Amino acid sequence: MTRAAILSCLVIGVVLTIVVSGQNAAPPSAGTRGAANAATLPAPTGAVMPTRSPRNANYTIAARLDPSTRALTASETIVWRNITANPTRELQFHVYWNAWRNAKSTFLRERALLRTPFHDDEDFARVDIKKLIVHQRSSGQEAESLRSDRTAQMTFIAPDDGNQDDTTVMLVPLAEPAMPGDTVRIELDWTARVPKPFARTGYIGSFYFFAQWFPKLGVLEDTGWNCHQFHANTEFFSDFGVYDVKLTVPTRWRVGGTGVARAETENGDGTTTHSYYQEDVHDFAWTTSPTMIERTADFEPDQAVPPSSSGSRQGPVRIRLLLQPEHAPQADAHIEAARAALKYLSRWAGPYPYDQLTVIDPAYQSEADGMEYPTLITAGTPWLAASRVTINTPHEVVLHEAGHQFFYGIVASNEFEDAWMDEGITTYLAARALVQDHPRTYYEQRFFGNFVPWVFRDLEVSRDTYWNRLPGYRRTPETDLPSHPSFRYSVSGGRMVTYSKTALWLNTLERHLGWPTMERVLQTYFDRWQFKHPKPADFFAVANEVAGQDLMWFFDQVYRSSNAFDYAIDTLKSVKEGDVYRTDVIVSRNGGAVFPVDVTVTLENGETIKERWDGQDRWKHYTFTRSVRATSAVVDPDRVLLLDVDVTNNSKTIDGTAGRTAATKWSLKWLVWFQDSLLSWAFFV
Repeated sequence: MTRAAILSCLVIGVVLTIVVSGQNAAPPSAGTRGAANAATLPAPTGAVMPTRSPRNANYTIAARLDPSTRALTASETIVWRNITANPTRELQFHVYWNAWRNAKSTFLRERALLRTPFHDDEDFARVDIKKLIVHQRSSGQEAESLRSDRTAQMTFIAPDDGNQDDTTVMLVPLAEPAMPGDTVRIELDWTARVPKPFARTGYIGSFYFFAQWFPKLGVLEDTGWNCHQFHANTEFFSDFGVYDVKLTVPTRWRVGGTGVARAETENGDGTTTHSYYQEDVHDFAWTTSPTMIERTADFEPDQAVPPSSSGSRQGPVRIRLLLQPEHAPQADAHIEAARAALKYLSRWAGPYPYDQLTVIDPAYQSEADGMEYPTLITAGTPWLAASRVTINTPHEVVLHEAGHQFFYGIVASNEFEDAWMDEGITTYLAARALVQDHPRTYYEQRFFGNFVPWVFRDLEVSRDTYWNRLPGYRRTPETDLPSHPSFRYSVSGGRMVTYSKTALWLNTLERHLGWPTMERVLQTYFDRWQFKHPKPADFFAVANEVAGQDLMWFFDQVYRSSNAFDYAIDTLKSVKEGDVYRTDVIVSRNGGAVFPVDVTVTLENGETIKERWDGQDRWKHYTFTRSVRATSAVVDPDRVLLLDVDVTNNSKTIDGTAGRTAATKWSLKWLVWFQDSLLSWAFFV
């Protein structure tokens, strides 16, 4: 073995010892100590009382997985009711897995723009619908009046881009129009081939995760069907209903799914059928594997949770965690984060109406991490996780995805068209919850192929920038217009608008209005639009109403414009004229967007002068005459405008010594580290 190899082994061994020791040194917090397997509540049922949603799209599915052939065989019954004001002559379905039927789909064409590799043809997926029968019943009638086999009439359409090779939207003409209030029952038989991991679905080894796996109706609106193709950077939209799902998998394989497991039936052929049930949800996802371990715990609500408009209050929730065996030491961290999400989001938005939340720790390289589904989320953590809270520990991802239960799961905005309404709001609230639960969070780098973490204990990261994802937004602040449909955002920069910009402008609005007002905005919006499909105008209307002022000047800047915010101190001079000092300050607006800002000037005697500028003009000149000279000037000193893309130009000093101490500290740290590294290397050389 060479000296270099010996050195590498020693370094890895030392680092692993340090990291593992640090990981095991941190006990769970008092609120979660002993959380795993501590569930004491009555068994959850999946029922929601009283009924909370229209329940106009109800699914009964029976599916069988054959891991040897990677095949799903399923039968599905949908009971759908037309709750719009207009008739429809057709049904439109999402068939998401056809996005990986071949490389010509819209999803894979868009993904190719990022030069993201995809799998070979033999690893693609597909859904083949063998039979589709429609039963129609008019409003007010008990018996179904018409049965028709529509299998031969199924066609694929591409409403977004006209791509004839895309088969992710299926149109089925009806024998008779479905009038407002009419009910349609659809029976489908279909098979599917499970892909290697694509877009948080598929298999790797013996771990399977199923998302967007069944033919699902679009949403009929008064203007027609809202049923978009599957795009590389957008998610989903569907109506609420009751899901009754039976999943048959090999015996002794553990299953986790949306809702609650009500029964397990041994079939006598080496398989077991798991029955899941949940009311008032709009999707169903599931996972199965023979290796996952299970932990359970309870969440008991506090008294600060406001009641909903119906008077219902937050009830207790069972937390079910399905974990990879190698991540067993991180079970309490997952439980702690799930409890924190339920605690803060139910307080800041409204009650979580379900009696269970399932957290899945997906397998390595399954690409299933960090995603939300009704009552079920996927987390994601490395084998070696740092003892302190960083971007790579389970806390942030669990908080974010569990937060989606409120904004996406309950307030069901259209993720295809207005992705910021769930992703941005959730990013904002998850960041707030994280720092409430963990006031000190740290910057982390990972080494040796992202295997070994190193936490920089001198680099604490803040909600204002790091957890609101300012660095990503700052790179592409003007890429897309947020008011455009999300599925038309650029493939490379759209996420920054959806996640980062929205979190930043919501936090800016919080600082502008104050948290008590912002909290009432969120609570009112959630209470008014739970189990409905709000549009951006609905959120803006609630904000204006609760704040008691017209905030459209702000929403026009952050939603209807892609202009960047950038205020700067251009000039600071303080010159003696006789017995006094004349101080000149020029503040500029370098970006296209406008926001009112404070300008503060500090004098040698400690006195401060504060001016309020409406920020409208391109620049503003202030002149002061005082007995002492000025030492510094700052625009937006309280960092209200978190959207400012360059805070390094927000201040100027006259003496030029500011920051020297910090620079000296970090220079010395780096030099000592470099010296120690050279000495260590010299020992082996």
